[in-house]
Amino acid sequence: MTEPLHRLYSFRRCPYAMRARLGLLFAQLHVELREVVLKNKPEPMLAISPKGTVPVLELVDGTVIDESWDILVWALSQSDPQGLLKTGEWHKACDLIAQNDNEFKHWLDRYKYADRHPDMSQADYREKGEIFLQELERRLTHNAYLLGASISVADIGVMPFVRQFAHVDTDMFYRLPYPNLQRWLTNWLQHPLFVHAMVKLPAWQQGDKPVVFPS
Repeated sequence: MTEPLHRLYSFRRCPYAMRARLGLLFAQLHVELREVVLKNKPEPMLAISPKGTVPVLELVDGTVIDESWDILVWALSQSDPQGLLKTGEWHKACDLIAQNDNEFKHWLDRYKYADRHPDMSQADYREKGEIFLQELERRLTHNAYLLGASISVADIGVMPFVRQFAHVDTDMFYRLPYPNLQRWLTNWLQHPLFVHAMVKLPAWQQGDKPVVFPS
C-alpha cells in the first residue's frame, strides 16, 4: 500500500514557491505537487489557506504551513543531509532572510512593475534594490556562499529573489559591478537541484493523477 504524501501547492515562477521546492529537494523529501494557476486558484488550496498565496504545504496529519520560509525550515528539520541548518549561522540566516523579504522584495516588485508605481523611475527602483545586492556582493567577496564556504538556508532563501531581480533586465544585471554575486547566481541557475525545481508541470485539476515531486 502506498503511503500518503504531504501535499504542496506551488507555482513554478514564484520565488517563494521556488524557496519551498528547493527546501524539499535539499531535504530529499517527496511530496505530491499541485501546480497552481494564480488566476484560477483551486478550491482545495483556498479551503486550507484562504489568503490564496503559494506555496502551501498540507501535511498528512492536516497541519498547514503556508509561509515559504517555514516550509523550508520544516523540510530541513525533517532531513538535513548537507547540514544546511547550521546552528551557529541561524541568526545570521534569519537576519538576511528578513532583509530580503521585508526590504529587498519591496523594491524588487517596484523595479519589476515600475509602470504600476510611477512615483519613481525604474532605474530609481533598481538602485534601491541594489542596496541589498551590495550587501550580498560584500558577503560573497571572500566566500563562495552567503554565510561561508558551503550552501546554507540563507542561499536557498535569497537566491530566487535575486534571480527574479536579474530577470527584469538580464543585460543590465550583468553590467552591474557585482561580479561575485553574478558568479553566485550563475552557479545557482546551473545547480542540478535548482534545475529540477524548475521543471515545468501542467496545472493541477481535480481528479488528476498525483504528481510526485521530486519525480
